[in-house]
Amino acid sequence: MRQPGRQTRRPERRTPQTAAELAKVHERALAEAAARAAARDTTPDDPPLSQPRPEIGDSWERLRRLGLDPDAGAAAVHLGPAEIEHRRRTSGLDPLLPVLRGTLLEQSGQPPLILAIADADGHILWQEGERGLRRSADRIGFLTGARWIEESVGTNGIAAALRAQRPMQVHSAEHYLRSHHSWTCVAAPVHDPGTGRLIGAINLSGPAHSVRPYLLQLTATAAKLAETELRARRLESLHHLRTLAAPMLARVNGPALVVDAAGWTAAAAGLPPPARLRLPAEGWSATAVHWLPSLGECVIEPLADGWLVRPVPLRSTVPAPAGDPDDLDDPGGPAARDGLGGLGGLLAEQAEGARVRLDLRRPGSPALSVHGAAGSWSHALSPRHAELLLLLATERNGLSAAQLADALFGDPARTVTVRAELSRLRRHLGGLLAHRPYRFAESVLVSVAGPEDPYDLLPSSSGPAVRRLRAGLAGGTVRLPGPPPLPGQLPGPRTGRVALPPP
Repeated sequence: MRQPGRQTRRPERRTPQTAAELAKVHERALAEAAARAAARDTTPDDPPLSQPRPEIGDSWERLRRLGLDPDAGAAAVHLGPAEIEHRRRTSGLDPLLPVLRGTLLEQSGQPPLILAIADADGHILWQEGERGLRRSADRIGFLTGARWIEESVGTNGIAAALRAQRPMQVHSAEHYLRSHHSWTCVAAPVHDPGTGRLIGAINLSGPAHSVRPYLLQLTATAAKLAETELRARRLESLHHLRTLAAPMLARVNGPALVVDAAGWTAAAAGLPPPARLRLPAEGWSATAVHWLPSLGECVIEPLADGWLVRPVPLRSTVPAPAGDPDDLDDPGGPAARDGLGGLGGLLAEQAEGARVRLDLRRPGSPALSVHGAAGSWSHALSPRHAELLLLLATERNGLSAAQLADALFGDPARTVTVRAELSRLRRHLGGLLAHRPYRFAESVLVSVAGPEDPYDLLPSSSGPAVRRLRAGLAGGTVRLPGPPPLPGQLPGPRTGRVALPPP
């Protein structure tokens, strides 16, 4: 029984729009965009219509700016048979086809559907389903070998799932091309469990009038099932590497460990084994000695299926910075299991005059690089950590947990999630990040490398502040923090002091 005067927060429910309503929204959006392009105002007496979902609206605006014709699309890109076979073999998804067929196509009482599996670039590598429906799909270019990306075929399920890196549905007139309005597509991304890298997407398509709401969850479950199978294969490979590494480590003088190509530890001797090493985003170069965030300077030697890592004795030890009482630090949490618990001491020396570069040029592949007195290193970022670091880079005065929650979720009450993620980030970045409010340390020089198209900035993010930042960049009203001046150059405005556009 609800207590008097007490309010219960519930997630906002949005009634799905019908195909007819979506068609009206689609046509109105295109008409208003054309009017803006011609510097004319829309008629003030036009009745208000519902807006498309943020992800769909952002896609439409991006395609309008690219000049994609909603009636014709762009020139189709198709792979040849040899390239299709090559991509199938290297995708890692080939062994999963029997499971996916049984899960998604062989369900009794299910309406006719097409199962399509695409790689991370949007190329359709497999397409199966009812014959008559496939003939209809062929007429709009939805066939094996086609590249199903927004720039060519407009807003669609495969492209939306690959950009957002989460399950997505594009229903009827949410498609940008009018020729696709009779279809509904649901898709879910598949990630490599070993690296977190996006490797493809699973898609179900069918007539808009017959697709059922449960298909989105079914597709998401199938993607998780595929990732579980890939994880089992990785563990089997890691076990094989472990059997080869044991006699090798017995002959090595001093501490050492063997990791696979993704950085997961197969075996260790003379030191507590971290679950995984954070490998550089660009890979290890031919240099024998590298600086690793979790171990310091290490000698790296290539093996057939991984790397032999031998830490060099530390030259000095710097005390770790005091913890944040507001952080949700967990001694047994993910950072500790990854061998990052003592990283703060290694990076405290690096904070003074350090140069931090947030690389967001490639959609879906955010990376962070650090150059400082203690060494240089880089690694890939999760989408959530990339969002947080972007917000802190564009607001150097700092943001509270409530402000960050509002910027990411539109809900300042979701501070627990924000503090948990920042706790993991601060364990990894040590003295580079300060708190109360959360911010980059005063001595750190921060730059952000953004994509050519502002709408490719963290495309997986639907955070209100990130969406405003994209629009501000597209309109030329804001800019990203540029690189700091090189030695000998006159300093310009303080790097990174770029305010977010107002809500």
